[in-house]
This record gives sequence, C-alpha cells and structure tokens, in this order.
Amino acid sequence: MSSEQLARLVEFGAGNNMDSVLVTRHGRIVLEATYAPFRAGLKHRVNSVTKSVVSTLVGIALSEGLIDSTDRRVVDFFADRTIANLDDAKKAITVQHLLDMTSGFVWQEGLSGGGASAIAMSRTSDWQQFVLDQPMAEAPGTRFYYNSGNSHLLSAILSKVTGRSAIDYARDKLFGPLGIDDVLWQADRQGISTGGSGLRLQPRDMAKIGYLWLRGGEWDGKQILPAAWIEGVRKADLDMREIWARNLRYGRQFWAMPLRDAFMAVGYNRQIIVVMPKLDIVAVVTGSSRFPSSGDIPTSPGYNFDTLVGYLTAAVTSDSAVAADPAAMAKLAAQIEAAAIEQPAQAGGSSPMAKAVSGKTWRFAAGNSLRLKSLTLKLDVPEPTYEFELHEGPPGEPVGKFGGPIGLDGRYSVGGRLSNGLSAARATWSADGGSFVLEFQALGNDNVARLTHLFTDTTVEMTYEGAGGFRAKVQGRVDD
Repeated sequence: MSSEQLARLVEFGAGNNMDSVLVTRHGRIVLEATYAPFRAGLKHRVNSVTKSVVSTLVGIALSEGLIDSTDRRVVDFFADRTIANLDDAKKAITVQHLLDMTSGFVWQEGLSGGGASAIAMSRTSDWQQFVLDQPMAEAPGTRFYYNSGNSHLLSAILSKVTGRSAIDYARDKLFGPLGIDDVLWQADRQGISTGGSGLRLQPRDMAKIGYLWLRGGEWDGKQILPAAWIEGVRKADLDMREIWARNLRYGRQFWAMPLRDAFMAVGYNRQIIVVMPKLDIVAVVTGSSRFPSSGDIPTSPGYNFDTLVGYLTAAVTSDSAVAADPAAMAKLAAQIEAAAIEQPAQAGGSSPMAKAVSGKTWRFAAGNSLRLKSLTLKLDVPEPTYEFELHEGPPGEPVGKFGGPIGLDGRYSVGGRLSNGLSAARATWSADGGSFVLEFQALGNDNVARLTHLFTDTTVEMTYEGAGGFRAKVQGRVDD
C-alpha cells in the first residue's frame, strides 16, 4: 500500500473528527493512528456497530441449531408475554425481518431523523415489551426502516435460546476465540445486552471482528461463523431509501456498498468497521463530536462512506510488496505522530474568582435534570481538578463520584474517571473573569460537553451543553 496515500487518510481524519484509524491488508496492520486526546489501548463506544455484532451472534446461534431458521416468527420466542396490538401483521414478523429492518413496527428513528422511539424505549422498565407492544405501520417485509428496537429484540432472542446474555454468549463463542477480553456492553433492566448500541471495544479488537468477517467466518483454522452468513451480508440488497445512500444497501444489520464490493458495520459518529474482500482490507475508524477551538457550535464526523473507501482503494498499489519510498514513509510517520499531539485551544486564563470558589462544595436538589448531587472545584492549586457526585437514578444508571484533572493551558488534562471511561477536561475563564467554562469528555465515548459556571457568594448556576444537543440548567448552593 502507498504510504503517501495512507498519510492523506490520516490527514483527512484529523480534519473530520476521527479518534482513531486502523488499516490492515493481507492480515497485517499497515496503518494505526490515534488522535489526541484519545489514545491507544482505550475502548471506544461503537454505537450501532453493536448491531452487526448481534447479527454475528445470531449467525453463530443458527449454526449451533439454537435458532432453527431466520423464518421463525418473533412472537414464538415471547409466548410468555401478553403483547399489545397483536394482529396478523405482527404475528408474521420473523427473525429475518428484524435482521433486515423490515419489521413494519411504528417507530420514530430512521437514518436521517431523530431517535424518539429509541429514547422512549430506554426510559421504560422493560425494553422488550416496549418494542413488542408497538402497533404496526405496515406488513413486515414491505420496506426498510432503521429501528434499534429490532436489534434489541434480536439480543433478547439470543438470551432466550442460549440461556445467557449476548455478552456472555459472545465471550464464549466470539470474543473468546478472537482473543478479545477488554469489553463493556450495557444491558437493559432485565439484563439483556442492549442490541442497538452500548458495546465498547478497542479499535484493534474491532479489527479482529472485521478480519473474521473478511475470512468468511473462519479464525485460526476454525469456522466460528458460517461462511454463508457473511456471503449473505456481502450480497445485501435492501434499498435504504435515502437520497444520500443511493449506493448503499442493507442486510442482516450490516451496510453494503455493492459497487465497491465492501460491507460495513456502522455506528453513530462514524464508528466503522469496513471490509473489502477483493482488496483483502479491513479498516476501522472511530470518531466523536467536538467543540471547535473557536466557536460554540459542535461538529460531528459526517463524511461520505465513499470518501473513506476511496482513500483505502487509492492506497492499494499491488497485491505484492512494493519498493520502499523513504520520503513517503517519513511523511506517514510524521502524520501519525502529529495526530497524537493535541493542538491546544485558547489558554484558560485566570480570575480572582478562582481562589474564592476553590475547595467549596455546592449541593444540588434531587430531581434535577443532570442528577447532580454535589460539585467541588479546586482551581487555585498547581493541578486543578473537578469532582461531582450523582444522585441515585434508574437501575443501571451511573451513581457515585466522578471527576479528574483540568487543563488550563488549552489542552485536555487526562486522568480520574467518568462513568464510561477516563476523564479528559480543559477549561477557560471568561474575559471578565466572571464565568468558568469546563469542557470534558470520557475518552472514547463521543460525549464531549461544556459546563458554564456562574458564581455568587452562595450559589452556582450551571448551564450544560452536550455536543449531541442536550441542554440543561441547574443551580446549587454552597455547602455550609
């Protein structure tokens, strides 16, 4: 592969909110880069890549005879439940319809719209029941409509037929054989691994799963997944019915690009495992939203899939070794090194307020929209820190104390912990010294947020701005 072309891919990633990029060809890593503050050895939230992993587990369960056919009716797996709006159309939904996003449920999500139904599902005590109870919009198999509830039902079916959660089944049948042991997977309140998202993997482990798909389900001489399952993915032909996706097709919880002979596992904010069989390539990219160094409007990775595949295709020069190009190799090495070095934002400045608020603890009433219980800032010390505690929330929601160091030099300071990973935080004082803006994220969780603090002698008003769009305002009082 061309080092010069791979260097261009690294440069592209720097301008398009990538957290990491990894490329393998003929089973060897030819490119691996991480973009600061993300770093190697950390798990990344893969969002809807989870769906393709669930599909893989369904394929394995079929090969073991735990599911007899993808034509099996979904309601047969939930005979112990009373299902609302149960008509002939709903009774006709099969496992294949769930896999292909053609169940026909009334649902508000899609590929271009919001996730109203998925959010509503997450707030219920029984996700499975919520999906099963949805009325039917049309007969199953009529058309494609992206619905994370379908994927969660697939995970629930896996638990029904295996007697364990999807993550435990995967540890035995997928993650274990591939040598993947650094895994987190969220679960609903019944302990069902979330089917539509919620999985966290290291980029190298994402590449291992991609390599299993590339090799038709074979790993180390053993057939882990039926080759026919992957061949079906490769030939996916469901029209995704989006103007921007005219060259994309869908099938079995995967995205396919028939004209490129490529298929992908795709998650929000461009978490991607792309497999290109003819070129013998597996590539992994991760990404996240950002607050730019200048400006208040967050940006998210939204580049075209054709662009990514185009970079990979352009880098292929032959099927055998090519003559070394020292200059191009040096350029690639420099790009990789530069990606790992954070480009600082504006330095945080200072304020007389720092000493006045440092070490104080503010308390927040229960029931606030952030579930915030307390906040402590230490700002007049050589290594500034923040610490907050959360009120009890719904089952499975994080609770306890979190926080870490704060960078005031325009760079993220990394350490401590948030509920989903390592804290990275930086902050600035306003020009008049009256407000303190803290920007923080859990590395690898595409969840950067800003907290603007306005202090008085006895109170703090905090405005929360998440890059994903969530906004909230809470007020706390200083602890007497």
